[in-house]
Amino acid sequence: MNSGISAALDGFKGDTWRQYGRFSWALALRGLTLRPAYRAVACVRLCQGAACAARFWRRPLLLAARVLHRLACHAAGIELPWQTRIGPGLAVTHGWGMVVNHGAVIGSNVTLFHGVTIGWGETIMDDGTRIGGGNPVIEDDVWIGPHAVVAGPITVGRASRLGAGTCLFESVPAHSIVVGNPGRVAKTGCPPDVVNRYAVR
Repeated sequence: MNSGISAALDGFKGDTWRQYGRFSWALALRGLTLRPAYRAVACVRLCQGAACAARFWRRPLLLAARVLHRLACHAAGIELPWQTRIGPGLAVTHGWGMVVNHGAVIGSNVTLFHGVTIGWGETIMDDGTRIGGGNPVIEDDVWIGPHAVVAGPITVGRASRLGAGTCLFESVPAHSIVVGNPGRVAKTGCPPDVVNRYAVR
């Protein structure tokens, strides 16, 4: 199987596992029917798989997948571009108001709540010069609470947790609990908070 299609399928299985604690096509169908945020994530995987299809089929499949993706994101009230690099096992809880920039990188077994923003950021100097623009990298097993903002060319370390309303513009190490605006590390050495963790291949 094409490696891109295989990665998209593994991502889809991981996303389903995070929702239900196991994978089956019946559970996937239930999620597609009943869970708008799950449906939007599934359409991201569909688009990514279609983009890797054989040349003859790629264009019509990707067009159809992108239409479904747009409808699913609209119904869920989120912006999650299909080009975003996302590891298997993404769990979007509620999702309403969530916005992710297409250049962001999201690791495996990440949990995102409603209102989360993961986007482009840059530093503006006193003279108006803009420097250091870029998108965040969210490492594996990260938990980002409701209405948190993560912006700029920063890294959120593995298994970290961002509290509700946190505004983070600087990198934080692995296993950190981050709170406040601007975000500050309140505790280190915390264990990951991942429900139904998917074992990545």
